[in-house]
Amino acid sequence: MLNCDLHIHTSYSRDGESPVEDVIRRAEEIGLDAIAITDHDTIEGALYAASLSTRLVIIPGIEISTRQGHLIALGIRDPVPPGLEVMETIRIAHNRGALVILPHPFHVWRHGVARRLHAPLSEVDAIEVFNSRYIVGSANLKAARIARRLGKPCVGGSDAHNARFVGYGRTLVDATPDPDSILSAIRAGKTQAVGRMTPLRTYTRQSLRNTWKKVTRKMSLR
Repeated sequence: MLNCDLHIHTSYSRDGESPVEDVIRRAEEIGLDAIAITDHDTIEGALYAASLSTRLVIIPGIEISTRQGHLIALGIRDPVPPGLEVMETIRIAHNRGALVILPHPFHVWRHGVARRLHAPLSEVDAIEVFNSRYIVGSANLKAARIARRLGKPCVGGSDAHNARFVGYGRTLVDATPDPDSILSAIRAGKTQAVGRMTPLRTYTRQSLRNTWKKVTRKMSLR
């Protein structure tokens, strides 16, 4: 089983805190086999990571902002434009050969698609049933119940915005260490989601800082 973190942000995300090099270094230190760089609405960080020398398997990805919430597309090298309807976004990502994951589907504050619209649950390839950036675990448990009911593969990710927390959420994948094998195994449901929660103090600090950044951006546009 490969030890993978499929949901990581770098400084290429507006709310990311760590450069790609630090993320890779941390993943190597804690013994991960593969990581997916999934910055918000850009694949630049993922493509840069794939160009670096590392023992890790680097899976290029992106976390896409749709009108109803966030989606993750893995195995993609052409960005999907943000701001579209979620079903249209899924269609485009699939047409580009991507594996589509529904991340944190029931999170109250963090763009959980399934809180607004249940249709995408049957259209995605996998559901994130463990996300380490929760104050409590009820939304993870709900995601796991829905994934089991629909027969969807279950994955986990740290959703790390700082390299220190890479690996807090993981997916164990029964695959060989290359991107195509990992993505095929996820589609086949050969996965297990595991992990631990990001410390509450860190999660709260990052959330408050990100909220302040959004407020100041809006003020600067007036």
